[in-house]
Amino acid sequence: MIIPAIAVLAGCASGSPPPSLLPRPAEAIDPRLPVIKPMNDRPVDPALAGKLAELVNQARNGDSTFRAAAAEAERLAASAGPAQSESWIVAQEALSAAVSAREPTARAMGDIDALGGDKLQAQGGLAPADLDAIDRAGAEVGAIDQRQAETIKTVQSMLAH
Repeated sequence: MIIPAIAVLAGCASGSPPPSLLPRPAEAIDPRLPVIKPMNDRPVDPALAGKLAELVNQARNGDSTFRAAAAEAERLAASAGPAQSESWIVAQEALSAAVSAREPTARAMGDIDALGGDKLQAQGGLAPADLDAIDRAGAEVGAIDQRQAETIKTVQSMLAH
């Protein structure tokens, strides 16, 4: 019985120095501080910024066309007769033209989303500046889209009477 106990103790005394109990370098890092990633502190990718600016301009230009079509639809809806009358049908057609005029804005919104998704998938992540640029462009185009949707809803309610 004594021989196995001696063998176990001999295994513990391997001759190497015991592990140090001093703090390790990683223990000196305060876990409450944010991790700084200098590789992410770059400006927006110029190609991405250019494409986003192009898409926002597409939505703005489309909004000009939409506003003209919506104004015509509102004018005709305000003077439309009862449902199914000739003037009501003309107002409905103008409303359809206004809805069609929303296409550049809707396309720009979809393209901005796709652009962000494609970059995310290709790179496995987005740099903060790129994500912020995509968010800002999406918010601006989204606001245009929201205004257009509200205008369409207003004209529809005018024609529902």
